[in-house]
Amino acid sequence: MGKKILFVDDSSSMRQVVGLAMKKYGYEVTTAVDGVDGTKRLDDGRYDVIITDLNMPNLNGIEFIKNVKKHPNNKFAQVVMLTTESSADMKEQGKAAGAKVWITKPFHPDKMLTVLQKLLG
Repeated sequence: MGKKILFVDDSSSMRQVVGLAMKKYGYEVTTAVDGVDGTKRLDDGRYDVIITDLNMPNLNGIEFIKNVKKHPNNKFAQVVMLTTESSADMKEQGKAAGAKVWITKPFHPDKMLTVLQKLLG
């Protein structure tokens, strides 16, 4: 079985593009529509990598990452922030919350694959 990824983004097209690309490379991908939905998905099991958007309704990516880091099954998961936001302040907030990598949209799926390979070894 492939490594498990949780991808949280309020854009259905992003969930589809990233999900299909990662599945193509053998990853098992679960998606969530926002931080609240993503937090619920944490109870479904342990994820190797969690990829999240920053700007989402109901619960933003920073708050979601804080939930991830408190979750017993997923507190050690590698977290990637995938967002249009590129300010130094937001990147620092993401890092403080627990994001290991910050990728700015638009991006190429091959870049995500490279990041996943580095994080997962």
